Amino acid sequence: MNTDKASTGYYSNRLRELQEKFRDLEPGIKDSETKQAISVLYGMVQEIIRKVETSGQGQEPGVMTLKDVASMYRNAPKMSGAAICTPLSAGSKAPDFELSNADGKMVRLADFRGSTLLLVFYPLDWSPGCSQQLDLYQHEFSEFERRGVSLAGISIDSIYSHGAWSAVRGLRFPLLADFNPKGEVAKSYKVFREQDGFSERALFFIDGDGVIRHSYVSPYLHHIPDIYYIFKQLDEIRKSVPA
Repeated sequence: MNTDKASTGYYSNRLRELQEKFRDLEPGIKDSETKQAISVLYGMVQEIIRKVETSGQGQEPGVMTLKDVASMYRNAPKMSGAAICTPLSAGSKAPDFELSNADGKMVRLADFRGSTLLLVFYPLDWSPGCSQQLDLYQHEFSEFERRGVSLAGISIDSIYSHGAWSAVRGLRFPLLADFNPKGEVAKSYKVFREQDGFSERALFFIDGDGVIRHSYVSPYLHHIPDIYYIFKQLDEIRKSVPA
C-alpha cells in the first residue's frame, strides 16, 4: 500500500469528521466575533480538505498537500519574549478543570486520577515552537506510555483549531481548549500572559493524587523543554511512589 495515500486518506477522513461536528454545533453558537473567527477556521479546513484530496490527481498542478500544511509552521512568525509568570509550585494541589477536547468531549483533571499526568500549557496551535514541541512528544509517545504517564495539552485555541491541528500533526494525546472564558485554566495555574493573551510554555507534573510534583516555565517563549529533563522528572516521581 502507498503509505502517502493511506495517510492522506486517514487525515482527510479525520478532517471531514471535524467538519460534521462543526455543522452539528454551529446552530448553537451565538452570533459574535468568536463565531466569525470559527467560521473562518472552518472555511480553512474545507480548503485544506479540497487541496489534500486533489493533490496528485492532476486536477490542480502545484496545489498544497497535507505535508505542505504540516510544514507551514516553518514559515510562520517566530515567537519571542522572556517568561513573566511564576507557576504554581511543587506541593500545591493541582487546580481542577473541565475543558473540551477536539471531539467536543469534556475532560476533567479527575479523569487522570491514579496515574501521573504531564500537563502541557503552550501558547498557540500552528505556531513554530508549539508544532515542534508537540511533534517531539508524539515522537516519544511510547516512552511516556512505558512510564505510565498521561499527556494533555492546553492552549487558548478553539476545539476546531485543536481538531484540525491535531489531525494534521497526527497527535495521539488530547488537546484541550482553554477558550471560554479565555485562559481561565492557565490563570488558575499562574501561567497566563495577560499582555499577550495566551499562556507561557509551561509543564506541570501531576501525580495520581492530583498534587503538583514539579512545575516548569520555559525561560523564553521559543524555548522547548529538553525531553531528557522531562523524563528525568517523571522517573523521579515514579521512584517516590510506594510499590
